[in-house]
Amino acid sequence: MKNIEAIAHEIVAREGGFVNDPDDPGGATKYGVTIGTMRRLGLDLDGDGRVTVADVRKLDRKTAKNIFIEHYFRRPRIAELPECLHASVFDMYVNAGSNAVKILQRLLCQIGEEVAVDGAIGPQTLAAADSAARKAPEHLADAYGIARRNYYYALADRRPSSRKYARRRDGGKGGWIRRSEEFISPRFHLSENEHKTRVAQWG
Repeated sequence: MKNIEAIAHEIVAREGGFVNDPDDPGGATKYGVTIGTMRRLGLDLDGDGRVTVADVRKLDRKTAKNIFIEHYFRRPRIAELPECLHASVFDMYVNAGSNAVKILQRLLCQIGEEVAVDGAIGPQTLAAADSAARKAPEHLADAYGIARRNYYYALADRRPSSRKYARRRDGGKGGWIRRSEEFISPRFHLSENEHKTRVAQWG
């Protein structure tokens, strides 16, 4: 199992450099760190008294990695989940915030554990995740990855402006879908035809 430093390094690499996509609700982003996060943390990197797009551009990889480990892994208590969930839930938390936890909580409910779907990791969620992991850790990791993939598809169903993240221009799997499948065993990956069938309704 990869250590958290390695996982954070991969997230930074996966997120890529500076982006300011008008269709992205997070706004200006670099290495996956949004301008909103930088404002919340007070990261005025150019010292002008404000956190602006210019500060996002100045963000370096090391700072981004440290932000993720502290604010997206330790503080949300992902570090306390079973190890089999660390990489995927951490990666999804960077991408979708507390929705990453809600996906896990809904999954735990579906497999018979009792847990509130509130997006916060507390004693109830930790106990339910530990119980599920003891029964079948590999199954739990794959099930979470599949639930995550389904979340992306459903989000794109509801929000047409986000479909470009789930489907490439040529109809193939977009970044969201490829990203989720990095954490799913190959036998559960969708074929290109299955993916195209799933998104056919988008026109």
